[in-house]
Amino acid sequence: MHSAHTDGSEVSILNRLLRPEAPTFSPEGAQDILSLSFPECDKERMRELSAKARAGTLTAEEDAEAGRYELLGHLLGIMQSKARRSLKSHRGDGGQKPRTP
Repeated sequence: MHSAHTDGSEVSILNRLLRPEAPTFSPEGAQDILSLSFPECDKERMRELSAKARAGTLTAEEDAEAGRYELLGHLLGIMQSKARRSLKSHRGDGGQKPRTP
């Protein structure tokens, strides 16, 4: 049995797996996720890779590294989106845990 074609990119698969639209994190968990960010050394490395990409001088290894940073940045963005929705849901229902379908 085959299902309808869906986007098979890593980001799309993560999006379907994590369902950022479903507010399922506790307020404490959501706050913890919102506090996550790349350390300064990684931000600097991303800037270096970005500059090399603009200049057209990335090696194959650096291109793969940039791709990993991009994927993990998308993952962090999806998780933080879900965290914001979770906090909004908790505030909107008087602190009650959201019901799941």
